[in-house]
Amino acid sequence: MRDAAQPRLATNDGLVLRPWQGSDAAAVRDAFACPDIQRWHVRRLDSLEEAREWAGQWAYRWDNETAASWAAVDGDDQPLGQIGLRNISLAEGSAGVSYWVTPAARGRGIAARSVDALSAWAFGLIGFNRLNIQHSTANTASCRVAERTGYTLEGTLRQAIKHADGWHDWHVHGRLRTDI
Repeated sequence: MRDAAQPRLATNDGLVLRPWQGSDAAAVRDAFACPDIQRWHVRRLDSLEEAREWAGQWAYRWDNETAASWAAVDGDDQPLGQIGLRNISLAEGSAGVSYWVTPAARGRGIAARSVDALSAWAFGLIGFNRLNIQHSTANTASCRVAERTGYTLEGTLRQAIKHADGWHDWHVHGRLRTDI
C-alpha cells in the first residue's frame, strides 16, 4: 500500500471515498460532537486542532500500512461519513472495517455503500482474504450495515470494549474474499 498514494474509491451511484484533508477539520469536529458517534467511539474530538490532527494522521498510517480512512463524500465534497480499515495485516491478508455517518446523512445508505466499495477494493486490488466488522451488540444500526453488506455474524465477544457507559459485548462479523 505504501508504494502508492491512497486512492479515491467511487461507488456506481455518485458516492466517493477520498482521503481526509485538513480542510475537513470542522466537519470532523462536528461529527464527533454527535451523541450517537460519541456513544460508539472511545475517542473524543473537541477542538479544530484535534480534528486536524485526526485528519492528518491517516497519511502516516497509510504509509506505515497499519490503517487507512476515507471521507465518504458526494457532489459537494463535504464529508458525510467515514470508512476505514483498522489493524491491517498485509501478511495475514486481514483488516477490520470501521464506519460512521454524520447525522444529516443518515438514512441514505452511506455506511452500506461505503462498506461495499471499500470491501470490493480491499478484496480485489489489495488482495485481502478476510475483513471483519466488530461493534457493540447494542449498536443495532451497525449490525444492520454488516448484514446488508454480506458480513456474516460469527459470534459475540463478552465485554470486549469499554465505552463511556461501561463494558459492552461485541458482535464479530466476517467476510471472506470467497464470499463475493
